[in-house]
Amino acid sequence: MEIDRPFQQVTERLQIRTKGRGFYQITSKAIAFVNKTKIDTGLLTLFCRHTSASLLITENADQNVLKDLEAAFARLAPENTNYLHSTEGADDMPAHIRAVLTQTQISIPVIQSKPTLAAWQGIFLYEHRRSPHGREIALHLIGQSF
Repeated sequence: MEIDRPFQQVTERLQIRTKGRGFYQITSKAIAFVNKTKIDTGLLTLFCRHTSASLLITENADQNVLKDLEAAFARLAPENTNYLHSTEGADDMPAHIRAVLTQTQISIPVIQSKPTLAAWQGIFLYEHRRSPHGREIALHLIGQSF
């Protein structure tokens, strides 16, 4: 028998300062946010508020996975192409292409007060620009406490 409990919603904005193109693991920050909420069962959504950065869930144990991903994206969206959109620099349009090929929002079920990531999964902000940027991730958790 389930007891009907009211749903709660909690939000937070996560500020990430990047050092340029690359992967920035934010798994522990997402877990810390869930822990603060005391929500037992729900859905965690992360949303990247930028058009030249994105979010990924991928391998978090072998750094070669991240290197291979970067090499693959360099082939898919090279900088040395004559893009029409070039006013913000040679890396801007490739950054937009990388962002639309990945995702700006991810949702993860929360069960027993933990995001249900597998053992080798990590959450990453993927910075697509070469120069440092301030990035913001909106976190939203909706669920129930028991």
